[in-house]
Amino acid sequence: MENQGASVVITHHILDGKQKEYENWLKEIVPLTKHSEGFIDHQIVRPIPDLTFVYTVIIRFDTITNLKKWMESDSRKNLIEKATPLFRKNDNYQIKSGLDFLFNAENEGNKVPVRWKQFLATWSAIYPLSIVIPLILIPLLRFLKIPANHYFDALINSGIVVFMMVFVVMPNYTKLIKKWLYK
Repeated sequence: MENQGASVVITHHILDGKQKEYENWLKEIVPLTKHSEGFIDHQIVRPIPDLTFVYTVIIRFDTITNLKKWMESDSRKNLIEKATPLFRKNDNYQIKSGLDFLFNAENEGNKVPVRWKQFLATWSAIYPLSIVIPLILIPLLRFLKIPANHYFDALINSGIVVFMMVFVVMPNYTKLIKKWLYK
């Protein structure tokens, strides 16, 4: 369990007009995060201008121990304190192991569905994507005169499937099947 990796999903609700200051703050904290022990990668989902104000940051570490070490570090605490005046709500985060972050429902707290339900939900979401995305993508790549290359096609295809899973499909799909997932 320890070495299956761990993710933290952080949501920051930013006050109107404070996005530029928050972006500058990100330039301070991201390099520190990247140099933390066990850091793997991060993604920042920015709000839609003039429509939303929530930043979602997903950070992955090799172990839950290294992730907790960063989240509880003095460096992070000091930077969070510095950014607090920019927040509409307090710093909110959930630590998940493995792919649990795909099942991140704010209103479910730290409750995580059983693994076999996670497996079935993920599989049932990936299967149609793995059929539909190549049907659209491959002709598009050939239309753009990008030569056929199995490895490149697979790289682009898998990247789009993962992007769709993390940012589009799973957030909506888990809401749709919430009763079954968390029962």
